[in-house]
Amino acid sequence: MPPFAKAAAVLAAVLSLGLGADAGRAQSLVPGPAATAVAPTATAPGPGSGLSPGTPIPPAELEAFVDGVVRSQMATRHIAGVAVSIVQNGQVVLKKGYGVSSLNPATPVDPDKTLFRLASISKTFTWIALMKEAEAGHIRLTEPINLYLPEKLQVKDQGFKRPILVRDLMTHSAGFEDRALGQLFEKDPAQVRPLADYLREERPRRVREAGSVPVYSNYGAALAGEAVSYVNGHPYQDIVDAEIIHPLGMTHTTFHEPYPARPDLPAPMSANLAADVSTGYRWAGGSYIPQSFEYVTQVAPAAALSSTAGDMARYMQMILNGGQLDGATLYNPDTAKGFRTILQASAPGLNGWDDGFSDSALPGGFRGQGHGGDTLWFHSNMVTVPDLGLGVFVTTNTDTGDVLAGLLPRMIVARFYTAGDPLPRAGSPALADQANVYSGTYLNERRAYGGLEKFAMMLVGETKVSVTPDGRLLLGKDGGAWVPDGQEGHFRRVDGPDSLAFDIADGRARKLYMPSGSTVFDRVGLLHQIPTLAILAALTALASIANIVGLFTRDWRELRQTTTQSRAGLVQTTIACLWLLSFAAMAIWSTGVSDVGWVMYHWPGPMLLIASACALVAALLTLLTLAMAPVVWRGGRRLDSWSSWRKLRFTISTLVYVVFSVTLLLWGALEPWSR
Repeated sequence: MPPFAKAAAVLAAVLSLGLGADAGRAQSLVPGPAATAVAPTATAPGPGSGLSPGTPIPPAELEAFVDGVVRSQMATRHIAGVAVSIVQNGQVVLKKGYGVSSLNPATPVDPDKTLFRLASISKTFTWIALMKEAEAGHIRLTEPINLYLPEKLQVKDQGFKRPILVRDLMTHSAGFEDRALGQLFEKDPAQVRPLADYLREERPRRVREAGSVPVYSNYGAALAGEAVSYVNGHPYQDIVDAEIIHPLGMTHTTFHEPYPARPDLPAPMSANLAADVSTGYRWAGGSYIPQSFEYVTQVAPAAALSSTAGDMARYMQMILNGGQLDGATLYNPDTAKGFRTILQASAPGLNGWDDGFSDSALPGGFRGQGHGGDTLWFHSNMVTVPDLGLGVFVTTNTDTGDVLAGLLPRMIVARFYTAGDPLPRAGSPALADQANVYSGTYLNERRAYGGLEKFAMMLVGETKVSVTPDGRLLLGKDGGAWVPDGQEGHFRRVDGPDSLAFDIADGRARKLYMPSGSTVFDRVGLLHQIPTLAILAALTALASIANIVGLFTRDWRELRQTTTQSRAGLVQTTIACLWLLSFAAMAIWSTGVSDVGWVMYHWPGPMLLIASACALVAALLTLLTLAMAPVVWRGGRRLDSWSSWRKLRFTISTLVYVVFSVTLLLWGALEPWSR
């Protein structure tokens, strides 16, 4: 129905944020996170060069290719500004800005001066800082994280057997639910909290056993940064400045943000750097709408990095050189190896996590390590390819820039190190015969597990899996086509390098492991599916309208009823009014939402709270009518009781309300006290 459809469309964009779950961007960021779609395979204009891995890309050809891709994407997707840097074999081979960092006054992007918000690329700095403490013997990766946290921030067992280990945070397998709405970003600098306060006040539930499966967590990365700060004895920003940024000569890189100075927060960004921070833009109504600064100091280790293309070129050179650059050594060879070796994946053969770096499949059989990063308005990506000595960094300052950020590194590898576009893989007749094993609805595990945010994320966290008659598996609307790849339950994309897998038990797929390696989807039944919710909402609306209309069309002179029936009728009329009020509030909330920033900063909003509160009261009153139903049917003397048709209508309405109430309860929509 329209209110739910509108809400889902808006929330889908919010769910995609996640601050950049994966460097390869195998999973589309037009979520859900419905982050279920897989980014289209990169296709470059013209045939691939097919260079051997030891042959560097000719700089002139590289620049011409990147210029064509970037300018085409900027025009078609309406991106205000882009910066790109590419390194290979220890040299910076391309460093360029496109478009503007500000429209008023018009300021071109300078790859050495313009700072972009890099969001989750911040996490790679956190993992380097953590590994430096491990190298010094201050942290052991195989020990519980609680050993390195102050008591007030230690993670309780919450009924789980295994403690969360340091390395679980690096592989995103700590088992936390994921919450973001209303607290991950702040628009008002006065609302920014110290890291420790945020970690204590926004502590998520543990919803799965630690170490079991990777499901992306910003909270986990922020917790790791706090552990580094606790054992080091200095604020996180000071540690990164002293041990990473300054040794690398990254003079236009910072984890500080431009808020007014406060004694409880790290020092603000310097004025000279703040003057060069790009404005973020939202494309709407045929124009670029400038957006206010997105504060994330409260989760700084997960998201607060601002940098330039030039500085990120130096950072990639250091990574590709095993932790060394211009005489500075940040980490040892064993740590460098850990950043290039998959430590945990959802299933064998899938993309996974190294020691905090995202490991992804690239065209030509190459593998990349790095990270993506997404705020509300900025989208960035950093991919290093050790076998090619290659590093690609791309960043954009507009909400429409996610596709370019995700695809450019893949397109470069495909264009210069493969012979051309791969032929589509053929479908499997055997798969067509097993369609019922895989076909169904799957729900994203990267979500809140309670409250209104659970309801919101369930609206956009589903993906549909189906099988075509010619034996190809289809993932959602834009998730591409997939064919079996050897082992049971494993699939390869028909036109690209990505893989996905299913967990199969008793001849039926139970879980879907996405190609990004950053989340898992559970197969769900009817009550957890959006069409079921929509149908029940429609039936509830119809029953409520019929109840109200009956008040004005009923011949009260002919009505006979017992006292109980009279009271039951009054209660059911009240329920009908509450349901209609709830739907109206939901519709107003959905219609009034014009951008994802509004949802993030004003979550959940008064209209959504009214909708939830009305639904809760309606559900409680429905229980009362259900208890009154036997007495309603028993009635009194024949002439003093409802007709059988009136009793039947009452009962049908009650049952519709009951089923809808139970469904909303399962979806978390009846918890207005819990956002």
